[in-house]
Amino acid sequence: MNAWNAVESAEFRGPLDVTRAATAVLDAHDVVIGWSPAARQLLGYPPEEVLGRPLRTFLPAAEASGRAGAGRPPEASLSGIEVRTARHRDGRLLEVALTTCRLSIPEPGTEGLPARIVVAAPLAEQQLWESQQAMLGGLATQSPVGLGIYDTDLRLTWANAAFIREIGLPLKDFLGVRAEALYPDGEFVTEGYPRTLDGVMQQVLDTGEPVLDLHFVGQQPSEPGPEHVWSCSYYRLLDARGQVIGVCEDAFDITDRYQAQRRLNLLVAAGRRIGTTLDMTVTAREMTEVAVPDFASLVAVDLVESVLAGEEPGPRDGVLPTLVRVATRSAGDPPDASPHEPYRLAYPPGSLPYRSLSSGGMVRGESTMVVPLRAGGAAMGLVTFTREEEPAFFDKGEIALADELVTRTAVSLDNARRFAREHTAALTLQRNLLPQHLPEQSAVDLAYRYLPSDDRAGVGGDWFDVIGLSGTRVGLVVGDVVGHGLEAAATMGRLRTTVRALAQLDLSPDELLSRLDDLVGQSADAGPDDVATGVTCLYAVYDPVSRRCTMARAGHLPPAVVEPGGGLSFPELPAGPPLGLGGLPFESLEIELPVGSLIALFTNGLVETRDRDVERGLQTLGRVLTDHDRPLDELCDRALAELLPDGPGTDDSALLLVRTRELGVRQVTAWELPAEPAAVGRARELATRQLREWGLPELTYTTELAVSELVTNAIRHASGPLHLRLLRDRTLLTEVSDTGHTSPHLRHAASDDEGGRGLFIVAQLVQRWGTRYTPYGKTIWTEQAFPPDYPGAPRTGD
Repeated sequence: MNAWNAVESAEFRGPLDVTRAATAVLDAHDVVIGWSPAARQLLGYPPEEVLGRPLRTFLPAAEASGRAGAGRPPEASLSGIEVRTARHRDGRLLEVALTTCRLSIPEPGTEGLPARIVVAAPLAEQQLWESQQAMLGGLATQSPVGLGIYDTDLRLTWANAAFIREIGLPLKDFLGVRAEALYPDGEFVTEGYPRTLDGVMQQVLDTGEPVLDLHFVGQQPSEPGPEHVWSCSYYRLLDARGQVIGVCEDAFDITDRYQAQRRLNLLVAAGRRIGTTLDMTVTAREMTEVAVPDFASLVAVDLVESVLAGEEPGPRDGVLPTLVRVATRSAGDPPDASPHEPYRLAYPPGSLPYRSLSSGGMVRGESTMVVPLRAGGAAMGLVTFTREEEPAFFDKGEIALADELVTRTAVSLDNARRFAREHTAALTLQRNLLPQHLPEQSAVDLAYRYLPSDDRAGVGGDWFDVIGLSGTRVGLVVGDVVGHGLEAAATMGRLRTTVRALAQLDLSPDELLSRLDDLVGQSADAGPDDVATGVTCLYAVYDPVSRRCTMARAGHLPPAVVEPGGGLSFPELPAGPPLGLGGLPFESLEIELPVGSLIALFTNGLVETRDRDVERGLQTLGRVLTDHDRPLDELCDRALAELLPDGPGTDDSALLLVRTRELGVRQVTAWELPAEPAAVGRARELATRQLREWGLPELTYTTELAVSELVTNAIRHASGPLHLRLLRDRTLLTEVSDTGHTSPHLRHAASDDEGGRGLFIVAQLVQRWGTRYTPYGKTIWTEQAFPPDYPGAPRTGD
């Protein structure tokens, strides 16, 4: 019923309005028995002072003021408009334009019953009265306002021509009938008043308070069919003794204007309520909620299945696409009804939806209308409107309204479809760019969390990574790309891939950031809007043999380090400039960590928000991490709960926690050898003996060959002492270090070459091999898988 109240009633009142023209009801002896609110406003008399008093109280029986009334002589029951002098309550004399309507012919025994209605207006409004003379002078026969008088039993005693036309029957057929009998199914829809005619009129009789502009909805008695809307007003009638004798009603049909206003309200509601999200299913449900029940009894929205996946709607070579019912709403559904899950459906040939989808146009039935959802191309789906109550048909204005509703919905759905396509692409990108599962590392235990600020796209610009390096070392990375969304994610993916490639070169952290900075700078030169410029990054390498961690940063926040005893620190790393800016070198810091130390790498979105600065965020993170004995996953969750209790902020957030391990003496063996030919045999002997102790005789041949080749090359091309090291971890690692900086090259030796075949043969026999550089030289390493029946390497630290 609230929709009926949305209409502004004042716009639909007729020209004869008791709120504007002073109206008095007289009995056969010219005694006032009815007094309108406008009469009190014009002449100053409250009802209690004028009811029961003669007409001459406010209209002396003096001659007219000399200004003749306009128009022809009145009919038998009507007078024309004349100019009279009225007396105000305060004694002032007012010139008023006056007209009189006779209600009945006085007969014996009719004293006290209504006989005439006098309508007056200030003389200043005479021109208005004269322009509306046909209306005012024809109160009984010409007025578009229905006027009726009911007695105290609420039975009709008199009605004007407009009232009779509304009923559609001769006056004699309903004179004396109660109001409720005339409109048995009608009701008032104005809040705060009784719903029935009897209830409203009885309230006026009981209280004496007039009521104005109530909206009444019902069917015309003589023509049951579409509902009409009337604006109604009521005031009480009293006889000369102050006794209540009835109630006066005026009513004006506002149906057409109401319907126009209702349609406008529906469009306003559609603009406000449809498309509030970028979810196609939700948008379809919003459309049904707007249209039911004010426009239709039942609304259903079907979308093409491919459109739901974000694809462009298009022709299917004459084959109708598969439809999915995504939203349905009926007038009988409770307001809190749970929406159904989308489901596929197929329409038989010849049905209205089938015809609409085939032709691409609107199709109508007796009480059903199917409108295609279009947004510049092929149909994305269908909207079906059904009416189960009268009027069941849709008129021309309602067809245009349905088309406008569906067009607005289609635009919102197309926006949601485009977002769905980007969302799918973003999720795919996320799966390909961010680590979905980090392999176990011998050097550290780890846990991580990632929260993109763009939670709808599901991906942002921050990233983290854990990279396995030679010698059981591990590289730890965290970076922060400016912005978020697809562009930032693409930049993140490019940088993450570059860092991984550079890390495999076993570069020191400062050298890796320098090379990464050069690459970003070159990219910025090619495109000044590249979001990679200004990216921050932290790169650290932890060695579980030496328990030393080397780290460098490019404008990023330093890590948090918690030692096993609980001491918290944020190492004072040289800051370095963000990537792509250039001009300053990067510096590394090396620290030794006890076994079981906790390292936290994070982005500023975790510790800095709009209402919290970085320092407070770091203090909160430190407080959580000092409880370092907890499982790493639990610490991650607690950190997010403390720092981001309301979910992602305005920036992406990444957190990587690692707990350090150490390779024990039973897993590592190293020897120093002189740089002379005799060292080759000695190296083979040492390696063979160690393999026997580890129970790996199957790897003796390949290891001896690798040791011989690497030591021989070191003696031939380097100087100083050599170091041989074997590591038994997840694989067998063989390393030969020297003071040279020239890396051997793998090549195919010619048939007449005396050498050059050894490293090629070694490369074919081992799983991997490579070179890493140190401040003192280089290390050549190989990696071999254990035999299938080998029980495996002991846990790190054994």
